[in-house]
Amino acid sequence: MTPELRMLFSLTLTMGVYFVAEKIYVLCRRSPLAHPVLLSIATLIGFLYWFGWDYPEFKKDTQFIHFLLGPTTVALAIPLYEQLPLIKKMAVPILLSCFVGALVAASSAALISALWTKDVVLSLSLIPKSITTPIAMDISQQAGGSPSLTAGIVLITGVLGCLIVPISLRLLKVKDDATQGFIIGLTAHGIGTAQAFEKSVTCGAFAGLAMSLTGVVSAFVLPVSPLADWVVKLIQ
Repeated sequence: MTPELRMLFSLTLTMGVYFVAEKIYVLCRRSPLAHPVLLSIATLIGFLYWFGWDYPEFKKDTQFIHFLLGPTTVALAIPLYEQLPLIKKMAVPILLSCFVGALVAASSAALISALWTKDVVLSLSLIPKSITTPIAMDISQQAGGSPSLTAGIVLITGVLGCLIVPISLRLLKVKDDATQGFIIGLTAHGIGTAQAFEKSVTCGAFAGLAMSLTGVVSAFVLPVSPLADWVVKLIQ
């Protein structure tokens, strides 16, 4: 197969798998356990294994899709701009809750893992579990964890967040779309943001805001925080 045909096949396969996964997601009443991202990843891993396809080669062939992630992320600014008056009104609680939420999300799982598993790599890889994947992998590497393991953990965190957070919000009787979106984006990053947009534009906009702010706060704070040292000391 020529490089051009292989690239065309890779793009068609990726988009086709996601299209089918999206249909399954709708048939399953949009259950987080049937999230199209999760189904697509599992299916594509199966294809790569079956055909003996090296991931670096597949990634190179689907580079166009990776390129589209940039414009897609920037497009989140449109609903954010539409919600600007509400964001300005809630600026102080948004910043405070984002800072506290980012620290709690980073420290809770890592410290519990350190006490429970005594595994240094796993515990350090859990630190950026609630951050969008590209930032999470960089932070994981700086902390001494495994970026590839972190990528998988981030995916699982997103799926579990989409499953647990809506139930928790109903039990706590939180009905405001902005508050719901911010909580979902803070805990379940990109996957949660996609689910939030299914509820309303306001919910999705605040989820995107929380996802972005959490990534920025974590990128600045976590590398200089003593969290990684605490994890290692607990294990030793």
